[in-house]
Amino acid sequence: MKSINASLIWFGAAVSIAEIITGTYLAPLGVKAGIAAILLGHLIGCTLLFFAGYIGAKTNRSAMETTKLSFGKIGAKFFALLNVIQLVGWTSIMIYDGSLSVEQIISTGRWIWALVIGVLIALWIITGITNIEKFNAVIITALFVLTLVLCKVVFFTQGAAGELAAESSEAMSFGAAVELSCAMPLSWLPLISDYTKDSKKPFLVTFLSALVYGVVSSWMYFIGMGAAIFTGESDVASIMVKAGLGTVALVITILSTVTTTFLDAFSSGLSFKTIFPKASEKYTAIIVTVIGTILAIIFPMDNITDFLYLIGSVFAPMIAIQLADFFVLKSDSTEKHIDVAKMILWLVGFIVYRLLMKTDLPLGNTLPSMLITFALTCATRLFLKKK
Repeated sequence: MKSINASLIWFGAAVSIAEIITGTYLAPLGVKAGIAAILLGHLIGCTLLFFAGYIGAKTNRSAMETTKLSFGKIGAKFFALLNVIQLVGWTSIMIYDGSLSVEQIISTGRWIWALVIGVLIALWIITGITNIEKFNAVIITALFVLTLVLCKVVFFTQGAAGELAAESSEAMSFGAAVELSCAMPLSWLPLISDYTKDSKKPFLVTFLSALVYGVVSSWMYFIGMGAAIFTGESDVASIMVKAGLGTVALVITILSTVTTTFLDAFSSGLSFKTIFPKASEKYTAIIVTVIGTILAIIFPMDNITDFLYLIGSVFAPMIAIQLADFFVLKSDSTEKHIDVAKMILWLVGFIVYRLLMKTDLPLGNTLPSMLITFALTCATRLFLKKK
């Protein structure tokens, strides 16, 4: 994959209603602390995103295929299954958020908009985003311009003084805000190698992917937080409608939902192929889109914080072990059915993450839990080697 294509894909992934909504949760911190939390969280998350993608780029493996290096064949299938489940969840959440926002702009029935978005995602999958480079570039350029318009609406047309306009039912600590900011890039850890594995320039493509995503995702968080602080409104679609941007709001919402959710659905096909090698990536992705659309129509999905924390607790220790194996220990468990020691270490890391969630740490709980898991992985290898 060319660096420009990777940049366009990850720009599209970051321009997301879900990211804007998550940014609104940080409003209780105020402007300065909120910006600091967003930048720090994304720095942590996107650094990890880079290293995860670089493993796939160097080994020419998809995201779930890289897990074989640490956990063996059965271990890789286990994480691939978890990844498919979380991608079904993400697909449904994205379609739900998109349809809810579009319904605020043009009221025809939320389920109808969910179907429309689902069909567009399926068409995007069938066409293949990497096969329509020029069209994709036009779409991303349009999104870029429209997000600039959105920034103007949020930050320059409301005339607020910068104080918190909306009442918050509960306060948020700085550490919790950092964790929420880190959670979004962390959610892409099990996917990024799917889009870096064929890179001719592994470092450059992976670096640009993580950088572009980090910058644009932070931008989306700023918009969400600014909307809640400066306008007292957490529904971004409503803000755009009130500003008279009906058509523009519709385009932003639908295109951003499609470009982001495509990656979730497409990667589900690659992950499913790790479990069943003969499975079709494209057909699996379409099936996941259909399931996600149905779930988005049936179930309410207004608060995704618990879902984000669950993703972190599952995949943060997984990637910590992979980083230790690939960059430090140089170990390879590809030929093993399952690496029992690594699976136990992952379980320990999962428990550590969940326990740290009960403690308010200034840097959130992702980084500390990963450092602990990383250290335990190295120590275990040394212990087993001596034994």
